[in-house]
Amino acid sequence: MSQDSPTGHELSEAEALATWHAPHGASYQGGNEVQLLRGGDELFPLQNEAITHALHEVWLATYIFNDDVAGRDLAQALLAAAARGVRVRVVVDGFGSKASLPWLREVFAGSHVALAVFRPIDRWWRWLQPGQLRRLHQKLCVVDGLQGFVGGINIVDDRIDINKGPTDQPRLDFAVSLRGPIVHGVAQAARAVWTRAWLGRDFGEELRALVRSPEPVARLRRLAERLRMPRAAGRRQQEAQPLDQPPVCAAFVLRDNLRQRRTIERAYIEAIRGAQHQVELITPYFYPGRAFRRALRDAARRGVQVRLLLQGKLDYRIAGMAAQALYAELLGHGVQIFEYTPAYLHAKVGVVDQGWATVGSSNIDPLSLLLNLEANVIVRDAPFAQTVAAQFAAALAVSRQVELKNLGGSGLIGMLRRALVAWGAYVYLRVAGATGRY
Repeated sequence: MSQDSPTGHELSEAEALATWHAPHGASYQGGNEVQLLRGGDELFPLQNEAITHALHEVWLATYIFNDDVAGRDLAQALLAAAARGVRVRVVVDGFGSKASLPWLREVFAGSHVALAVFRPIDRWWRWLQPGQLRRLHQKLCVVDGLQGFVGGINIVDDRIDINKGPTDQPRLDFAVSLRGPIVHGVAQAARAVWTRAWLGRDFGEELRALVRSPEPVARLRRLAERLRMPRAAGRRQQEAQPLDQPPVCAAFVLRDNLRQRRTIERAYIEAIRGAQHQVELITPYFYPGRAFRRALRDAARRGVQVRLLLQGKLDYRIAGMAAQALYAELLGHGVQIFEYTPAYLHAKVGVVDQGWATVGSSNIDPLSLLLNLEANVIVRDAPFAQTVAAQFAAALAVSRQVELKNLGGSGLIGMLRRALVAWGAYVYLRVAGATGRY
């Protein structure tokens, strides 16, 4: 068993290819176990337990790894695993985890936990480097290649907002626990992003090791494999795959800045275009592009019930203003909009016709759909989709509905607000290096 694959089971080349995902769509597989988890209250105990029983390796990627009870408990589980000889690799985003990096480095110092930082911002001139606005926003954890966790939940206590402090109610957020063939793609993605961040940290050392290696070509090949994000054999193979595979049929989809720039966005749009009865979306940050908005409007016009659950308790004022700039357009075409007010909203969830569901890290805004590294799981399974729909209904019951007649800022003021938001989004995307229409 190689050091790069101490997973307890080896995949054949055909099986490995089957778990990769095409840049143009989701590649579904059957034979998976998928469990919906609400908030860190449900995710963290299961994740920590899996790490506690790890035998070979743990890969963890997250945007925020906070210094609080949740973060300290996870750090201790990772340290204990590394002390047992488990290979532990952790990558955090240099912006999202900037405040906690001194603590993380101190905690893992002298241990066998290898901490990598994706695009660190430790010098002011880092902001001048190309690509700094493209952040690692994925939340991934894989243990022994057998169990994976994917979702929108950062490593931070549910009742703590890193900008505003403690909160009375836990924020609304979701993740999934995974077992089965789908886990291989999650592991490959976590390895790839960790390796890219690690090489950015110490690329010179890796080159020196490569030159000194007695088998430089083999070492280079292994390095290239670790850097590669999961992908599928091709579009035709993906289209030919049957959707009636044994339960649970699911796909792991990524958004990166290489081959899979619009994978998550396209998966959403295709599902919405095929909707016959219901489209239910939860996202805190909502400013979709033209094609996405058109899909929502068209679905509502043909009689599909389209309901959006957005944040009512704002954490970033500008994000709320961006979403509100689209309210009149969508409401005017029959889309229903609700705002979640009991607590902060952080969930990124979608359900279509109670047979298609997605949970992940991707918001429906330009940062997630065009810039950041994101990861979602898409599930084609009626019982799972119904579980997600039940959570949507429960959240909707404590939310307020937005009515077109009560919207302020109509007329010239509304038009100027929409123009300002559109101009701001355009400038931000161009500075970040995004191309094409949105």
